[in-house]
Amino acid sequence: MENPRPAPGGPTLKVAGHNGLNGLDVIELVSDDGVDYKDILVAHSVNGNGFKTLDSSEEDPSGGNDDDEEEDDFSESQFEDNAIEELGDEYLFDGRPGACTYEEAHAYRQQLRTIGPQEFCAITVEAGKISAKKLLTAFGVRPPPNLDGSPDEAYYTLLGLAISRELSKRIKLPQYNTLDDAAELLKKSRNIIVLTGAGISTSLGIPDFRSKDTGLYAKLDHLGLSDPQEVFDIGVFRRDPSIFYSIAKDIIPSNDRFTPTHGFIALLQKLGKLLTNYSQNIDNIEALAGILPEKIVQCHGSFATASCVDCKWQCPGEMIFSEIKADRIPRCPKCLAHARPPVKRKRSHNGEKKRRRNSYDDDSSDDYDDPPTFGVMKPDITFFGEALPDHFSERLTNHDKHKVDLVIVIGTSLKVAPVSEVVPYLPPHIPQIYISRTPVSHVNFDIDMLGDCDVVVTELCRRAGWNLEHEMIPDNQEVDIHLQDGFKSRHIFTVRK
Repeated sequence: MENPRPAPGGPTLKVAGHNGLNGLDVIELVSDDGVDYKDILVAHSVNGNGFKTLDSSEEDPSGGNDDDEEEDDFSESQFEDNAIEELGDEYLFDGRPGACTYEEAHAYRQQLRTIGPQEFCAITVEAGKISAKKLLTAFGVRPPPNLDGSPDEAYYTLLGLAISRELSKRIKLPQYNTLDDAAELLKKSRNIIVLTGAGISTSLGIPDFRSKDTGLYAKLDHLGLSDPQEVFDIGVFRRDPSIFYSIAKDIIPSNDRFTPTHGFIALLQKLGKLLTNYSQNIDNIEALAGILPEKIVQCHGSFATASCVDCKWQCPGEMIFSEIKADRIPRCPKCLAHARPPVKRKRSHNGEKKRRRNSYDDDSSDDYDDPPTFGVMKPDITFFGEALPDHFSERLTNHDKHKVDLVIVIGTSLKVAPVSEVVPYLPPHIPQIYISRTPVSHVNFDIDMLGDCDVVVTELCRRAGWNLEHEMIPDNQEVDIHLQDGFKSRHIFTVRK
């Protein structure tokens, strides 16, 4: 049997404290004789699955005890995503070797919050009750394969981060569990925040980003990118806009339709219940559904307008759609009017690697250089590396945080910061509902409703006594709903064939 207790004089896990400030914790690893074993780690929870590590020579970003200033400085949060590989609770039910059961995991989480991290570490890992590797699974972290065969001490740093993440999570409100609970929340709430992602548009044929095999990122191997997210990287766009425009026609709005889920949000607005729709989508379909500009924050911008990357001339987004659909890079007419004519010159064929060519070259002949990047029009969507609009943080921190009485998250895995931090930033006593095809484990929602977003919101409206009229809702649609095994508030929706 594995002995998880560290050797005398070896490292022990010491969690120096949890201050509850936007998930900021200080974790220190020391040896039994008091000698520093590892640099202090300042762990900043990112939607529960990422942490920033500082060397001991770097300054603690918490800056002392100015909690109020830190708490409201939402826009300054900088995070690293996906530093920890998640292990959802659903994987704890099948008795996997080396993993805690769901009952064990639940008990360890409660014990951690009851007695605190210092005592918890002392009576578990340090007492030899459980290995650090196995304890990781109780906190939703998959032990990294590259550490297989390593001594248990190798997992201590990761365990410290997992404990920090667990303590930063909002605690589920136990009084909300059923679909009728969700319907009652809808009926009584007056200031509802709805946070939406790409999943609410997929029924129109617009792909989401992260779904396995069918998401947009899963289809970009042919571009040769080291990370598919580079297609939305502003640095990559400035160097080679053709990479983005090779996929842009797949995500621009192609008709005047909106989904039942968009209709659901519009219904909340009509009933005077919508506080704000924070949308991560760039398709601008919310406007088609009738969501008023003062009720929506398009966190990542949209295709509604486009601007020249050089002279900043702006136009309605529709003006560049024909170019995008024709596989051409849209150009700024003002910049082109002042441009010098292209220079015809032979390329060098001295054995150097040829630059990538594609259908976006203005001239397919090798007698011309690739087109210059000046005067390129860019949809006014927020790329990685660009700041979110000021309206995002201003409305959230100065307005919505103090008025919200219900949070509904629909069609997003909450993976991209800082939008992913909206939910944990809001007051923890406010009920939270999650609607999507697959669950998330880095946020403790009160009620999870898993299935097609359109199907779920239609059923919710029916239970609330509301009539959600939409051409995409089939007549006499019947839905099977059941609890996922082992869960009291996770509901699975399936349309009956």
